[in-house]
Amino acid sequence: MAREPRVLGIVLAGGEGKRLWPLTADRAKPAVPFGGNYRLVDFVLSNLVNAGYLRLCVLTQYKSHSLDRHVTQTWRLSNMLGNYVTTVPAQQRLGPRWYTGSADAILQSANLIYDDKPEYIIVFGADHVYRMDPRQMVDQHIRTGAGATVAGIRVPRGEASAFGVIDADPDHRIVDFLEKPADPPGLPDNPDQTFASMGNYVFTTDALLEALKEDADDQESVHDMGTNIMPLMVKKGSAYVYDFADNDVPGATERDHGYWRDVGTIDAYYDAHMDLVAVHPIFNLYNLQWPLFTHHPQLAPAKFVEGGIAQESIIGAGAIVAGATVRHSVVAKNVRLAAGAYVEGSVLMDGVQIGRGAVVRKAILDKDVVVPEGAHIGLEPELDRQRYHVSEGGVVVLGKNQHAQP
Repeated sequence: MAREPRVLGIVLAGGEGKRLWPLTADRAKPAVPFGGNYRLVDFVLSNLVNAGYLRLCVLTQYKSHSLDRHVTQTWRLSNMLGNYVTTVPAQQRLGPRWYTGSADAILQSANLIYDDKPEYIIVFGADHVYRMDPRQMVDQHIRTGAGATVAGIRVPRGEASAFGVIDADPDHRIVDFLEKPADPPGLPDNPDQTFASMGNYVFTTDALLEALKEDADDQESVHDMGTNIMPLMVKKGSAYVYDFADNDVPGATERDHGYWRDVGTIDAYYDAHMDLVAVHPIFNLYNLQWPLFTHHPQLAPAKFVEGGIAQESIIGAGAIVAGATVRHSVVAKNVRLAAGAYVEGSVLMDGVQIGRGAVVRKAILDKDVVVPEGAHIGLEPELDRQRYHVSEGGVVVLGKNQHAQP
């Protein structure tokens, strides 16, 4: 039996998430709840653990308390077998400064690498919604002898200017790494598409450490993995792209194969939730062959009484729908909906309370929001903008513990 390579996983989870405000007013972006049960960080950790990578370091920085607590309470692996998922706060190991970029975060945490002595290092972000088998990317990395491999997702050329773009030859060797180019290059096998970087990387350990040290000495660098480290690897001819379309996740359907969403804005976050609630969902939470792991508190099942109904919706444990109507929505744990309440096209997080006769449409209500009897949200755009945060796409957002106005 062939020896498995020694792989260390590093998850970059220090994102401030300003564009997700007010959902990030009190938490780091990777700790933002998603899909009724999960936190955003659960998606990357589930992918890595399902792939058999069980030594994982989660680098944190901004407003990390809820993220630290979630990872500590949820992601407990077998110490006997040397497995772990551990959060690592910014420690100022290289002087009195915080992380100045994703590459600097890894450089300041290089003791993790020296202690573990991996042959290869996976560096994945913590704020995307997707399924992926990282083993297949690592296998390509080893097979090509690359110093660095970045996951690329195919996007139409006309939309690629919003991304970091990868120009690769037919053998997947990267010839250029471009940041939001005006004229993105086409793919060798499809000139109407281009590779956008997913922000997921595999490195040969020595190559990464060498690049991090070289980048640290560059006074002009912003010390970012995509902006600085990958171009260094490209110059050395050791960077390859992994085509995400080739990734085959067990249990994936034709409809959700290759699904990946950057939920970095309120509108993108909202749209990703709406992808979940169709009869045949664009992203399937119910794939038992590649499960999504998280912390499940001890709660009673959801209950529908007094004629309460939910259609094309996800309803979390402990929720009570009492004479209310829920349509095309995601309702998390311990939500209470009173008689006559109507919720449509919305995301309700843990502990939300909707009063009698209240109406909520196209809204995101963070944890423990209270909507009083008869209140309306999402019906009068101008009034909503005076009272609440409203996204460019017209999604009304109430932050944690906020009380809606009558």
